[in-house]
Amino acid sequence: MNEMSPLIKAAARKPDALPLNLSRRSFLGASLGALVLGVALPAGGRAFAQEAAPAIVPGTRVNAYIQILPDSTVLFRSAFIEGGQGIFTAMAQIVGEELDVDPTQFVVEGAPPGPDYTLIGGYRFTGGSMSVRMSYETMRKLGAAARRMLLQAAATQLGVPLAELSTQPGRVIHAASSRSIPYGDLATAAAALPVPTDVPLRSREDFRWIGKPVARIDIRDKSAGKAHYAIDLKVDNMLHGAVQHAPRLGQEPGALANEAEVRAMPGVHSVHRLPGAVAVLATNWWRARRAVEALQVNWDEAKPDSTARVMPADYSSQQHRADLQSRTGEGLAFETHGEVGPALAGAARIVEASFDAPHLAHAQLEPPSAIARFNADGTLEVWAPNQAPEMFQGDAAKVAGLSPEKVMIHSPILGGFFGRHFLYQTANPYQQAIRLAKAAGRPVKVIWSREEEFLRDAFRPMSVARFRAGLDASGLPVALSAVAVGEGATGRWFGRTDDKVDSSAVEGIAGKVYAIPNRRVGHIHVDDPAIIGFWRSVGHSMNDFFYETFFDEMADAGKQDPYELRRRLLADSPRHRNLIEAVAALSGGWKRGPFTAEDGTRRARGVAMASPFGSEVATIAEVSLKDGEVVVHHVWVAIDPGSIVNPAIIEAQVNSAVALGLSSALLEEVIYEDGVPRARNYDGYPILPPERMPKVHVRIVESGAPMGGIGEPGLPGVPPAVVNAASVLTGQRIRSLPLSRAKLTGTAG
Repeated sequence: MNEMSPLIKAAARKPDALPLNLSRRSFLGASLGALVLGVALPAGGRAFAQEAAPAIVPGTRVNAYIQILPDSTVLFRSAFIEGGQGIFTAMAQIVGEELDVDPTQFVVEGAPPGPDYTLIGGYRFTGGSMSVRMSYETMRKLGAAARRMLLQAAATQLGVPLAELSTQPGRVIHAASSRSIPYGDLATAAAALPVPTDVPLRSREDFRWIGKPVARIDIRDKSAGKAHYAIDLKVDNMLHGAVQHAPRLGQEPGALANEAEVRAMPGVHSVHRLPGAVAVLATNWWRARRAVEALQVNWDEAKPDSTARVMPADYSSQQHRADLQSRTGEGLAFETHGEVGPALAGAARIVEASFDAPHLAHAQLEPPSAIARFNADGTLEVWAPNQAPEMFQGDAAKVAGLSPEKVMIHSPILGGFFGRHFLYQTANPYQQAIRLAKAAGRPVKVIWSREEEFLRDAFRPMSVARFRAGLDASGLPVALSAVAVGEGATGRWFGRTDDKVDSSAVEGIAGKVYAIPNRRVGHIHVDDPAIIGFWRSVGHSMNDFFYETFFDEMADAGKQDPYELRRRLLADSPRHRNLIEAVAALSGGWKRGPFTAEDGTRRARGVAMASPFGSEVATIAEVSLKDGEVVVHHVWVAIDPGSIVNPAIIEAQVNSAVALGLSSALLEEVIYEDGVPRARNYDGYPILPPERMPKVHVRIVESGAPMGGIGEPGLPGVPPAVVNAASVLTGQRIRSLPLSRAKLTGTAG
């Protein structure tokens, strides 16, 4: 992609005034007193990126991120997208700490494409729980540099040495003369100063906002309906588009039996063929949807030379699972310690088991949508939910036949997240919006119905894992071999080679810290016919279930308590041992069960550990059985993210992760029949209802280790903890998800 200078976006201060007429948005600049350095708007003030100097170092240019407005509030452009995970609040805390501005005085929006924001190894994406941990020091330095510039401007204006000045939130203070100047009055002068380097940062003991449970800055607008998602946006003169996708991926529209009748329906503007779909443009979306659903389409099979991914007509989930389970061999090695073969050969006992987990949908609340508008100057604007603006910009440019610098991607807040909005090609409507806008000569907004979303979501891959462990005469593990079978999402979208294992296919099986002297993790790659994508906690979401449930099987075979065995195998890892002891203490002390609770229900507990995305997590679940189903009463989670920014956000994210982890363990499953997913709405794809949500207890343990992620780590330990507890009650090991497939009965004593 071409490098581009930072964009000065519209900054209407009233949240409810923003996007009703996006073509007449105005821009704030230094003339309004904003701290914006070296900004050059294109002719006419249009919000498009320009060619950038090649020397831009991401995260160093104050003007790309910070505008201090005349009222001393701060407009901050975040490199990372808000999707409910609290990233805008965290950014306000981190930058505000060093800038000396209360986070409540920030307005945060998603930044445009450009090299200033490529903070993750030269790339930018919101995912992998990387946003805060990969930008923490950079954002602190950015805030400190801006504060120093304000102090320098104040020193000149007041005629005093800089050393005599200090700040209070939003103001520069000269204590000796009892004078103060609001930041907003200094912004113009500060804008003329060079950006300083090596500015000292605050000491941890002086933090006022970092590490504190600062209230979310976006909650009020969301609660009042003032927050604007992609589905809320509109531009002048736009048409509304609805689509009908081919039932099976790879099919293309052929003859339309009733095209003339559909064109004559009220409000219909035009009918279009798209790759793998048909579309209708109309004066409003409801009319477009009624019309496109009325189209009688003859779907043609993919041509033999087609390069598109094609779903076989006889494909089924059951068939694919059986295919994965049938694969033999040890696979390509990803992780090896010691000598597994000889250790297994000399073991006193061998334990073996195979596990599987299904495709999962994102089932996001906000249906996908996108707006595309071609402008008279040959540029293109796209408003689309996304987690990677530069990637979308590059792909949108290819679709439109433009160079990337002529494409502007607007990134609204997300009404569905955790991997749904990466660049999945057929799983996103922005390409359709571009093609339709080009064909119609007018801006077009496309919204997918719920049924089209379930048909074209990018699902979590289906996966199988086989385990084999060797125990010594005392029942302790001396060797463990694991082979994961399937395809990883990272390899699908970022490329893979036959001689290397995609880490997303084995994460959660590899990297375990238990002191088992001989261990090997291998992988057998099998293409998943479905469109697969990233799902909350990615490979950890199923692989930690596989490993941690097998761990309990291994413990039972060796007549070991699974909690005590984990403690023993973590003796040389104080951080992990401390964490598992912390979750046991949080739960009132470890007890496996079965035991009778105060309400008379027969219960048991399960424990699991996970090390996802730089954080460490220990989880205990307490469950009972009722009418063949698992009832989860309590989930205790101890999480060690190293160091923290906002404990309230961490607790909220852990609660959210527990809910999604439970939903996947108990209920969720995408089932394919004849090449088509069976569920097309929530009635066929149940998610966890409120009445099945347990009480969640969270303890944050700050070990001082490097900062880890928050959004995803709370999920992977939940399915195995629940399954381990349920297995105690049933007396049988459970090796397949979701639990709703089986009617469970209590047989254990």
